[in-house]
Amino acid sequence: MSYSFSVKAATKADAKVAVAAAFDRVVEAQPIHARDKQAAVANAGAMIDLLTDDAPSGCVISVNCNGYVGWLDMLREDCGNPLNAASVSAAAAYVLEG
Repeated sequence: MSYSFSVKAATKADAKVAVAAAFDRVVEAQPIHARDKQAAVANAGAMIDLLTDDAPSGCVISVNCNGYVGWLDMLREDCGNPLNAASVSAAAAYVLEG
C-alpha cells in the first residue's frame, strides 16, 4: 500500500502539524499505515528541521511525503501480517506562496 501527499504551511511548527494531520487521513483510508506513521512523521519533521528558521520573503514551507509498506499476504489487510517491505520519503523546501 502506498501513499503520497503534499502540505504547505507558514511556519515549521505548522508544517509538522499539517504533516501529522495528512498522515492521519492516510491511516483512515489505509489502516496498515498506522505501522509506519511514526517513521514517516519523524522523517518529515527531520527534513522540516533542516530548513532555516528565517523564511525567505513571500515564501511558505512545502512538504512532500510518500512511501509504502508491503506484507507477506497482500490479499489481506490484517495488521497481524508482518511487513516485508517499507519505504518513507520526505522533502521540505521554502516555496513562493501562492
